[in-house]
Order: sequence, then structure tokens, then C-alpha cells
Amino acid sequence: MTTLETSLSDAQMYRNMLRWQVVATAVVTVAAALISGFPAGVSALLGGTAVIVGAWFAARIAARSRSKTQATDVLLNLLKAEAVKILIIAIILLAVFKLYQSLVPFALIAGLAAAALFSGAALAKSQTPV
Repeated sequence: MTTLETSLSDAQMYRNMLRWQVVATAVVTVAAALISGFPAGVSALLGGTAVIVGAWFAARIAARSRSKTQATDVLLNLLKAEAVKILIIAIILLAVFKLYQSLVPFALIAGLAAAALFSGAALAKSQTPV
């Protein structure tokens, strides 16, 4: 496989992962809103969005390792991507806790969990489009 083919498949894999996360967040958001009301829906949406934004930045950083040939360089780049993802999620969640007065913690956690779990599922099944 050439570098162009590899980079296209990497980009497709990251897009597929983000698509799964968006769908999972949307489903949890609608369910939370129907079950517990609008503030719960917003809380679930904010939780899922934190993971989606973090994953997007992590994917951009991880994609930089395509041109690397040393295993150490690839591993360090992936560790940087994961650290950035965790930092971004923590910053967004801190902002949500400080700024959103009607926060429903269970719905926030449900949105976070859905987006996080489905990112792993999407990577495991990277050939299956949504």
C-alpha cells in the first residue's frame, strides 16, 4: 500500500470514528431529553461533545505519525495525541461545570460514556461505515 492509500484509509478511519461518536451522542441526547427533559439533553450533548472535540484534536495529532518510520516516534506521537485529548476533555468539562447551571450529572456522564465507547467500537470495526 502506498503512502497516499494509507493516509486516505487513516483519514477515513478517523472520520468513521467521529461519525460513530456523533451518532451515539445524538441518540443519548435525544433519549436524555425525552426521559428527563431539556436540561438533561443539553447535559448529554455537552458530555458527548467534549469527547468528540478531544478525539478530533487527537486524530489530527495522531495523523502526523504517518510519515514516521521509527516505532518510538509513532508511540510518542500517539501518547501526545492521547494527552491532548484528555486535556481538552478536562478543560471542556470544567467549563461545563462552571457555566451550565442546569447540569444533569447522570446525563453528562451518559453522553461522555456513549461517545467514548463508540469511538473504541468504531476503531475496532473501522471497515464498517455508519
